[in-house]
Amino acid sequence: MRYSSQIEPISDLEANAAQKGEAEAVLQDVASCEETQETLALLKILSLGNQQVGQCKLEPVAEVVRRLRGRDMQSLLARRLLSAKTPTRDQTSSD
Repeated sequence: MRYSSQIEPISDLEANAAQKGEAEAVLQDVASCEETQETLALLKILSLGNQQVGQCKLEPVAEVVRRLRGRDMQSLLARRLLSAKTPTRDQTSSD
């Protein structure tokens, strides 16, 4: 989720902040926030991978590579089929 489309003015945050003396919000620039979110997502993936290793849910590298290459080939073929079915500007313009 990108936060750049959900920016609120500081004045709104100040107006709604509680006066308890405790932190109610963290102010961070959008780029840093997005980087933090991406880092957290990668850490979650690593954690899930470690759990799978702990549970002996492993696959041989050759099998994973074969499956990924198959996906890449399917994706490539699908793109080629779509581009072949979609007329180009030259084919659609009538002079």
